[in-house]
Amino acid sequence: MSTSRKVKLVITIIALVAGYWLQQNENTNNQPSSTTETANSKSNSFNYLPTSTTGNIVKHNGYQLSYSEQHEQAEWVAYSLDKSDIVYTNYKRPFFIEDPKVKTKSADWRNYKKSGYDKGHLCPAGDRRASQKAHDETFYTSNISPQNHEFNAGIWNKLEQKTRYWTKKYNHLYVVTGGILESNLKTIGKEKVSVPNYFYKVLLDYTQPEIKAIAFLVPHKDSNKPLYEFVVSIDELEQKTGIDFFPELPDNLENQLEASTDYKNWSFR
Repeated sequence: MSTSRKVKLVITIIALVAGYWLQQNENTNNQPSSTTETANSKSNSFNYLPTSTTGNIVKHNGYQLSYSEQHEQAEWVAYSLDKSDIVYTNYKRPFFIEDPKVKTKSADWRNYKKSGYDKGHLCPAGDRRASQKAHDETFYTSNISPQNHEFNAGIWNKLEQKTRYWTKKYNHLYVVTGGILESNLKTIGKEKVSVPNYFYKVLLDYTQPEIKAIAFLVPHKDSNKPLYEFVVSIDELEQKTGIDFFPELPDNLENQLEASTDYKNWSFR
């Protein structure tokens, strides 16, 4: 074999070895570093949506909802809340507008005018400050419900702030929230927007090492009670709403989490 052919052969072998080494190194770097990381990546792709009693599910970038035309508001709004979402960018508040994705049309904001009720966010704008688009989406009227000002600015705001505190502490939560929509509720405006007597919020921490959930049912009135006094089981909320929360959880885990009213593994302060 000539010297030039020997040189070419050596170069080819070196290139093949180098290529194999780089591929193996890349594969190693792409592997999760721990079982916790694996569980966390699964949590971020977990289907956290509840069932819908109306079949009218609307998907936005920052949240999803099930719209009730009968009550002219969402029966639930659900979204994934990550620690990185909790930022303090101040965007200019846009006007409330009808949701362009609700086929039956969401309620006009004028129903709230001179009604004595706030346009209460379900997915709060404060949870969606990571981008202007996500922030502004929260001002669709499909994402609001009539709320007493004292309630909206008081106990409900306190629960929203606590949710952000827990998100920063536990890194990631799934949130489902809404009013209890039932028969014979008071209504406002020409479109008869229902005024719930109770509002609820369900939180799921679906990450290792401790998967946990907590649910709140809060009467629609001002209160100075501590938040833990409003803790109920998810099972109780399911009975009141007809909604199956977190149906994609493994059955044993779902039964355990949804029956519990234990709040001691959540940090209240």
